[in-house]
Amino acid sequence: MTVVFIYRLVSRGVLKSKYALLWSIVGIGLLPLAAVPDVLVPISDALGIEYEPATVLFASVAFLFAMTVNMSYELSRLERRTQDLAEDLALLRTRLDLDELALQDR
Repeated sequence: MTVVFIYRLVSRGVLKSKYALLWSIVGIGLLPLAAVPDVLVPISDALGIEYEPATVLFASVAFLFAMTVNMSYELSRLERRTQDLAEDLALLRTRLDLDELALQDR
């Protein structure tokens, strides 16, 4: 069901394929936890977590933190690019206006 939802978002152009791949990998990575919940026991023991479901919560928070940092980076990069494009557009409009004024003066 989730795969179909992700596919529909990509086909509509709402979600970029790189993010679809990421969410698909996350979904596939969670399948072993759903099929064999006892997989959490050795992972929790290795991390020193006594309550196994807290391991899933910890991993989820860590993943979402990483995604937030990545999205903040992407947003900052796009804002910088938008600012550069706006400045270039303003310069081009000014040049066009000056050229039009020079043509009218002739």
